[in-house]
Amino acid sequence: MKWFSKLFKGGSSRGRGGRHLQQPTEENLVWRNPSRSLDDRSRAQKDKEDLDRAIALSLAEDLKRPNARQGYRCHGNFDEDYAGEFQDNQNSSAHPPYTRATCGEIRTCGGCKREIAHGNCLKCNNTFFHPGCFRCHSCRYPITEHEFSLSGKHPYHKSCFKELTHPKCEVCYRFIPINAAGLIEYRCHPFWSQKYCPAHEYDDTARCCSCERLESLNTKYYSLEDGRSLCLECMESAIMDTGDCQPLYHAIRDYYEGMNMKIDQQIPMLLVERQALNEAIVGDTNGYHHMPETRGLCLSEELTVTSVHRRPGIGGHRLMGMRTQPQKLSRKCEVTAILVLYGLPRLLTGAILAHELMHGWLRLKGYRNLNPEVEEGICQVLSYMWLESEVMPGLKSMPSTSGASSSSSSYYSSSSKKGTKSEVENKLGQFFMNQIANDSSPAYGGGFRAANEAVNKYGLRSTLEHIRWTGNFPL
Repeated sequence: MKWFSKLFKGGSSRGRGGRHLQQPTEENLVWRNPSRSLDDRSRAQKDKEDLDRAIALSLAEDLKRPNARQGYRCHGNFDEDYAGEFQDNQNSSAHPPYTRATCGEIRTCGGCKREIAHGNCLKCNNTFFHPGCFRCHSCRYPITEHEFSLSGKHPYHKSCFKELTHPKCEVCYRFIPINAAGLIEYRCHPFWSQKYCPAHEYDDTARCCSCERLESLNTKYYSLEDGRSLCLECMESAIMDTGDCQPLYHAIRDYYEGMNMKIDQQIPMLLVERQALNEAIVGDTNGYHHMPETRGLCLSEELTVTSVHRRPGIGGHRLMGMRTQPQKLSRKCEVTAILVLYGLPRLLTGAILAHELMHGWLRLKGYRNLNPEVEEGICQVLSYMWLESEVMPGLKSMPSTSGASSSSSSYYSSSSKKGTKSEVENKLGQFFMNQIANDSSPAYGGGFRAANEAVNKYGLRSTLEHIRWTGNFPL
């Protein structure tokens, strides 16, 4: 019996994607697959083999006593008896280990539902199969490997199960790797639900400067001359120069007037590159600026600013040939100019303009020395309200300005026509609203939530009057 007990030595293993079987580690099992067809044998030979098999099964039953064998271990829903009945066909068959239907046994195949006659069969979850009928629930091809996965009662190839359950990176399209702790670790954008490998946050993968989505292998982002990247969807409605932005700017001024907040002064508005905006921020002594990157500025100082005079041309996936010109800004009132970063989609550009115009309105109306939470918070409320009027115009009585930049939109996409917005643009608007509502910074995020609560409770006009006299939001 000692020689027989060695045949069942070997460990067990469990795969991450499901359950699987482990092959013996020392020697092959006693029963081997026939090297030729069963039907070629004589009846006497078959009877002799049946007798040998019965003896081997009897010996195996002795080994089932406690501490007698370790054998094949099965995980999950596999029968433990299956371990003792597995054949080792490593050398002579493409199929996984099997048992053999003996004389007098009547078994029905769980696959084809036909009777399993004298010969080889597989057993899983108390169900028997012809070797060719034990198939993957996903690809429907027979499972011929020694290791496979189970989900409920369904078997899978390990590769098929991994394909179904292991998350793939939406940037490189590879399986997201397992970290040192044996866990699948990935990043997921809170709005777009884009899943990606953590490494893409630190490698050279481009990120859209507008919507924050990462560039995937099957897409190519546009590269702006100041180093930013722009995805195809944001590019559809991007505003590229100061002239293209003028209709949108005047439409938002009309939006303010529709709320009885008319801005009487003619405040210049310029689209600028990132470097010019950063230089203007350094020269401006007023205002609180949202880092790491500011997209707009309500300027109060006299400066010379380089603005984007003519949109860049498109060469492949690069925007080149942009014309700029320096412009000296003189101070005629409390606000010198409004500067906005060029190359952003229409709704984001409009949200920035609505925010900066509120800064201008507060200064022109004599609001002084407001703390950042109050001033940035109420400006974010106006930005959010304008976006809401554009994305969900039925919820607000304020006029929509969706037709304000048709000249810019039509240059890049025929789908952006006057008075209409595509589903893509509406989704972008919802994203920008979500960014405002969930901003984590104390001034922009916390300030917005406090201001929005006050406006919803007391109204915009009463909230502004309370800020004028107290410097804080009404409670």
